Amino acid sequence: MQSIDVPAGTIEYREEGDPHGPPVVLLHGLLMNDTVWARALDHLPPGFRYLLPVLPIGGHRIPMRDDADLTMPGLVGIVADFLDALDLDDVTLVVTDWGGPLFLTDLGRDGRVSRMVICPSEAFENFPPGFPGKVTWLATRTTGTVKLALTQMRIPWLRNRFFMFGMMAATSIPQDVMEAWTGPGIADVRIRRDLLKYARTRFVKRDLVRATERLADFEGEVLVLWSDQRVMPVAHARRLVDLTGGTLRMIDDAKVLIMLDQPEQTAHEIGAFLTKVVEPKP
Repeated sequence: MQSIDVPAGTIEYREEGDPHGPPVVLLHGLLMNDTVWARALDHLPPGFRYLLPVLPIGGHRIPMRDDADLTMPGLVGIVADFLDALDLDDVTLVVTDWGGPLFLTDLGRDGRVSRMVICPSEAFENFPPGFPGKVTWLATRTTGTVKLALTQMRIPWLRNRFFMFGMMAATSIPQDVMEAWTGPGIADVRIRRDLLKYARTRFVKRDLVRATERLADFEGEVLVLWSDQRVMPVAHARRLVDLTGGTLRMIDDAKVLIMLDQPEQTAHEIGAFLTKVVEPKP
């Protein structure tokens, strides 16, 4: 892992592929980290620079500064600060589960992003998303409830239940991936405190809808790569396509975490989008 400093603290990131290729930034969801892409990364096309930042939303390994703004706007700012810190331009941004990066346009900080892949994620009024979002909200009341939830996530039969990850993944999440997500938060109360800052964000539905709809002003190419499941409605995928003039592609036999359920199919669709709009260096 490498790391870079941003105003909120130190952000770890993984880098793979061609260091001189067009940058592709692969994000992750709440209580997760870069390992969500573990199954799909090797199937992505060569010739691109793949960067996987570890955002401070529960699966991160380095606590943020005590005064860091980790509310929704603050975290969206961290995504932009990461792109700034590495001086990345012409970025393909891949969004999954956590919908905050969809607000970069609303905050006027999408200048480094030329293309976007939107996997099943929060959007419009769906923050936190569906039933799993409500369970996560309950689990993030205190540092103690977070630690309990993280510990329970390590028990395979329990995390596969509908109230944990049963609605998020069609296949059981690998134990090593789950341990990578939960280990830092179990070990360090500062990680849990960072998560609570985000969990205490006050979501106002009309503001969320308005901020999502600002994607109509995003000028880049968009691929909406979705699955048919109950947490992130397909109707939202169609609305995102209408807003952005993008293309909708569906991943079969998958729930929200398409890159874990169908890694080859997910990588194929992302790869087709990348090679269609960007010619990588030979």
